[in-house]
Amino acid sequence: MIRNLLPTLASGRLRSTFREERPAALVAAVIVVVITLFLLVPIMETISVGFYSEGELDGYWFERVVSNPILMSELGNTTLLAVITTAVCIVIALPLAVIRARYTFRGINVLAMLLLLPLILPPFVGAIAIKRFLGQFGVLNIMLEDLGLIDMAEGLPPDWLGSGFTGVVILQALHLFPILYLNLSAALANIDPAYMQAARNLGASRFQTFWRVTLPLLMPGLFAGGTIVFIWAFTDIGTPVIVGYEHLTPVTIFKELATSEVTPRTYSLVFIMLSASVSFYLMGRFFLGRNTQVGSTKASVAAETTELGALGTALAWILFGGVVLLSVLPHIGVVLLGVSDHWVNSVLPQEYTLRHLIFVFTSPESLNSIINSLKYAGIATVIDIVIGAAAAWVIIRSKIVGRSVLDGLCMLPLAVPGLILAAGYVAITAQGSWLESFGPTENPFVILVVAYAMRRIPFVVRGVSAGLQQVSEALEEAARNLGASRLGTGLRITAPLIAANIIAAAVLTFSFHMLEVSDSLILAQTPEHYPITKQIYRLATSTGSPEAVNQAAAMGVYGILLLGATMAAASLLLGKRLGMVFRA
Repeated sequence: MIRNLLPTLASGRLRSTFREERPAALVAAVIVVVITLFLLVPIMETISVGFYSEGELDGYWFERVVSNPILMSELGNTTLLAVITTAVCIVIALPLAVIRARYTFRGINVLAMLLLLPLILPPFVGAIAIKRFLGQFGVLNIMLEDLGLIDMAEGLPPDWLGSGFTGVVILQALHLFPILYLNLSAALANIDPAYMQAARNLGASRFQTFWRVTLPLLMPGLFAGGTIVFIWAFTDIGTPVIVGYEHLTPVTIFKELATSEVTPRTYSLVFIMLSASVSFYLMGRFFLGRNTQVGSTKASVAAETTELGALGTALAWILFGGVVLLSVLPHIGVVLLGVSDHWVNSVLPQEYTLRHLIFVFTSPESLNSIINSLKYAGIATVIDIVIGAAAAWVIIRSKIVGRSVLDGLCMLPLAVPGLILAAGYVAITAQGSWLESFGPTENPFVILVVAYAMRRIPFVVRGVSAGLQQVSEALEEAARNLGASRLGTGLRITAPLIAANIIAAAVLTFSFHMLEVSDSLILAQTPEHYPITKQIYRLATSTGSPEAVNQAAAMGVYGILLLGATMAAASLLLGKRLGMVFRA
C-alpha cells in the first residue's frame, strides 16, 4: 500500500513545485523576450547590415575591411591600447587590494574610500583637464621651465601625452583601476584564510604563499574585473576624441555613425568590435574566471591582518596617497577650468569666476540637456529596477531550469558596449525602416531610454542578487507557512530586508545613466535632444567660443558632484559588496 502511495506523493510534489515555480518561469520568459527584442535584435541587425546585401549573404565588405591596412592598423592600435590600459590597472589595483585585505593601519578606511574617486568622473571629461596639465604648453612644462629644467622659448617642449596614445592610457587607467580594485577586494574577502595558513605552516614564505596560493585563488576576480576594464578601454570613444588620438577603430565607427548613414563597411567594423568584445567577455566569465572555485568557499578560520608600524603606515600612505593624488588630477583640473576666468601660461588660474557654473543653468541649451538627461535617466532607472530586481529574484530564489542562462543573458550588456548597441539602434531606425521616426536625427527619446536601460541591467541584477544572498530563505519560508503568498512575502519580508541594495543599485544606475557617453554621442544628433554628455562634448570641441571649454568643465563639475554623492551613498549601503555591482 505504501509502495502504491509513493508515485502519488511524488506526482503531487511535482505538481506543487510546478505551480510554485510557474510565476518565476513567466517572469523569466518576459525578461528573455525584452532582452531579445531590445538587445539581441539590434545586435543581429548590425551583423545583417554588414554581411547581407539584397537579402543574400555577402562577405564583400568584410573582406574589404580586413584587407584594408589602415583599418587593421587602427584595430591593432585599439587592441594595444586596451591591453596596456588593463595591464596598468592590474599593476595599480593588485597591490592596493592585497594591502587593504592583509594589513591594517591608521586611516586605511579613508584611503580605501578615496580610491573610488576616479569613478565619479567620466574619463572624456577628465581629458579636458589632462590636456591642460600634460599638453606641450601645459602646467607640467610650465613648472619644469620655472625650475630651469627646460626652455620653451628654444623649441617645442616635450609632449607628455605621447601624440595622444599615452594620454588616453593614463586617463583610462586612472578611471578604470577602481573597478579592478573592487573585484580583487571582493575576491580576497572570499578566500578561506586556512589555505594561506596551511602554506605558511608548511614553510612557504609570504611571497611564495601569495604567488602559489593567493594569486591563483584571485584569478576569478582578476579576470572578472579585467574583462570589464579591457572591454571598456577597447570601445571607448569619448576619451580618444577629446585627447586628439583618433587612429582607433571605435573613433572611426563613431565618425561614420554620427551621420546616421548605414553602410556595410561601417557595420563590418562593428562586427569585428562586437566579436572581440564578446570573445573576451566569454573568456573572462566562463573559462579563465573558473580556473579556481575553491576560493569562494566559506572561511573555516578568521582572516588574519597585520597591523603596520610607523614606517609601514608611512609607506602605505605614500602608496595609497600617491595613487589617489594621480587619480584626482583630472578632477582638480576640471574644477579649476570650471571656475577660472583667466588661465594662460601659469600653473594656476590668474583669476577665478562663478560665471561658468551659473552659465550651466542660464544657457537654454545646457539647461535643456540637463532636463533631457533627467528624463532619460529617470525612466531608464525605473525600467532597470523592475527588470533587474525581477531577474535577480528568479536567479537567486527560484529553482527553474535555465537560471544560469538567464544570468548570462542579463550580464550580456557588459560584453556589448554602448558603441555597438548604439550602432544597432542606428541600423534598426535607418532611413526607410518602419522605426525611422525614432532615429537619431528625428526623435531619439525612445531609443536613448531603451539603450540606457539595456546597458545598466547588470548593475541592478548584481546589486540586488548580493542582497538576496545575504537574506536567509528561512524568513520567507516562515511567512509562506503562515499563509502569505509568494508576492506578499516578497513585498513585505524580502523587499524591506534588501532595500539598501535596491536603493544603492538605483542611485548608481541613475548616476551612470546621467553621464552615459557612447550612446549619447551617437544616438542624440539634434540639439533639442542632447543629453548632458553630448552637450559637454559639443562645448569641449567647439571652436566658436573661447569660453566653451570652461563651460564644458563647469558641466563636468556638476557631474562630479552627482556621481560623488551617489557613489558615496552606494558605498555606505553596500560596503565591501559594492564590488559585486561591477562583476561579470
